[in-house]
Amino acid sequence: MENTFARFGLPGEPGTDEFWAAAGAPASVPAGDGWETLFLWRGSPASVGFESWSEPVPLRRWSGTDCWYAEVAMPARLRVTYQFLTDGAACADPFNPVGAGGERSIAATPDAPAQPHWPAVGAADVLPLPRTRFRWTSERLGGRRTVRVHPAGGGGPLVLLLDGDDWLYLHPAMTAFDSAVACGELPAVTLVFLPARARDAEFGCGPELWEAVRDELLPLVAESGVPADLDRLVVAGQSLGGLSAMYAALEFPELVSGVACQSGSFWWTPEAAGLADPMGGQLGGAIAERLRRRPDLSGLRAAFDVGEHETRMLPHCELVETLAEQAGATVRVSRSASGHDRAGWRHALLRDVAWVLA
Repeated sequence: MENTFARFGLPGEPGTDEFWAAAGAPASVPAGDGWETLFLWRGSPASVGFESWSEPVPLRRWSGTDCWYAEVAMPARLRVTYQFLTDGAACADPFNPVGAGGERSIAATPDAPAQPHWPAVGAADVLPLPRTRFRWTSERLGGRRTVRVHPAGGGGPLVLLLDGDDWLYLHPAMTAFDSAVACGELPAVTLVFLPARARDAEFGCGPELWEAVRDELLPLVAESGVPADLDRLVVAGQSLGGLSAMYAALEFPELVSGVACQSGSFWWTPEAAGLADPMGGQLGGAIAERLRRRPDLSGLRAAFDVGEHETRMLPHCELVETLAEQAGATVRVSRSASGHDRAGWRHALLRDVAWVLA
């Protein structure tokens, strides 16, 4: 059992001060075609829970000590969000400096591609927020929400980030976009962080959200005083947000000039949304059905990305990618080293927005 920890580079006896002083982010060693990764927890019984990639894995206790651990088999090329589940609560990994919000951490296998521009953010860190914000009370959507706006590099084309609160409070998109612009990898843009109030309702294939964006939100952005090119709008969305971004490109072509879509929920139909196995239905869902009518997408630039470990999502995404290109869109296709997880999508977000605006 002592070799269990030594082969991950941990010295000393488990549970000793020497051992805990060396503990850090999850460590991986080669195992077959993938990796075996060691997760450590100190104190009470716990399990490690993963975002979309795996069921929770119980931790084992090293006899008579405060050391709890799990050796988790991981495939090649994986970046995953995780948290420890203990005593009915969830918390970040106290040994891992790379976090996502106060309750989540990020682990990556050694062969996962780097993610430049995204800083390591600990659980106790407070992310910087855009200075400009306004309250949007929508007549079409109902309710009120706070929208923040940030001119990266001085401002430019609008980039509408769906699920905007995730990109404010879990992953520091403002910092990442500023860094990418400063390095010349992205043109200056104006970021609009749009929070969702009811994702299932707002991000389905319906016009209400995009009518509200066109008629209510964009005039508020114009009045905010932040420099922005309101004639160019790129919509960036993930999962249901990616579905909504593609719907907007199809149904509101005068509004949307480009989309950056990560793991779009292209299984979606009005019927599938309520099924126990929504991905088992019509391939490509409602978006593929619209694309089969061959709309003229010659003015659209669409970047598609999906996690290479999302095996059930891939057929739906592949069909939509193909049909969009056949309809005349300029299409870019890539795959991230992740499952259905923002930890994998965030590099694609920067890269794909840059490509759409090229």
